[in-house]
Amino acid sequence: MCDYSLMGVSNRLACTGEELVTYRFNRGTIGLISRADLPVPAARTFWATVKDWLAVFKSQPMCAVCVPPGAQLMIPEIPESLQRELKINSAELATFTQVNCETYSHRDAVMFPNGRTLLLQRLGVGLCLQVLSLSSREVMPFRESFEEEVEVRSTAVIS
Repeated sequence: MCDYSLMGVSNRLACTGEELVTYRFNRGTIGLISRADLPVPAARTFWATVKDWLAVFKSQPMCAVCVPPGAQLMIPEIPESLQRELKINSAELATFTQVNCETYSHRDAVMFPNGRTLLLQRLGVGLCLQVLSLSSREVMPFRESFEEEVEVRSTAVIS
């Protein structure tokens, strides 16, 4: 859900439809943050930039956004080097997964439809992703009543 190295960082669960960005946290690891939390760069003088850079050490860290295994993601702009290496397109659907349970190792990854898996750490910084679903199961439509739900389920079993 969130790599071991982000356990000390404030975090929250992702929302369906949310746009996320890969981000290097002050601990050195790459994780996900909300695109809405990214600071908007403004035209700055050299000294204002230096001052902002030094202020990073005093500021609150960014909130990590955790994605559960099985979540469906859209990655619209995959770098060419990863496209060639993984034999994927520039935009792909991916499933968020964890590759191992070992302590002190990165485990968050994305799995592409061709079966290739890539650690989140290898996606690099600044890559955008969109959360399509927090589960790999399709979302069932809401039924107005219990009777309607029973009718739908009974016909599904018979078919």
